[in-house]
Amino acid sequence: MKRGLLRLSAVALVAAAAATSACAPTHTYNGFLPDRNNQEIPEPQVGVDTRDTVTARFGTPSTTAVFDQTAWYYLSSVQESVAFYTPRITQRTVMVVRFDGDTVSGVEKYGLERGRLVAYDDHITPTRGRELGFLEQLLGNVGRAPRLPGDDERGGRPNQR
Repeated sequence: MKRGLLRLSAVALVAAAAATSACAPTHTYNGFLPDRNNQEIPEPQVGVDTRDTVTARFGTPSTTAVFDQTAWYYLSSVQESVAFYTPRITQRTVMVVRFDGDTVSGVEKYGLERGRLVAYDDHITPTRGRELGFLEQLLGNVGRAPRLPGDDERGGRPNQR
């Protein structure tokens, strides 16, 4: 009796461990994250660093300014997901490096608190034309035969000689 109870408790313990490990959050890292590997990379210094030294230290930027190349943007984020739930961003960093010529003229850092949610409009643009009812959709192809491989564009068979 004790052996059966011991086996049952061992199976319950293994099942509980498997169930809790399946719900452990998984993290996805995107962009440049120097802190992830416990590396402390200093920020670019204004008036000292150039485009080449910034590229050597941080790599190519995630994006640049649209109309002029005076600002480089380095984006990084950490996303956490648990089981089947929608992933959520737990950490986001945006570092903006501004240049005056080839030298760094300013460095700005923004976090998740400066982000904004963009509300997308979910309305549907109406299309011109007639909407078909359920029966019209269901019976719309009745009587229409598919074209055979030898048919010409007018629906008939070509003249054979």
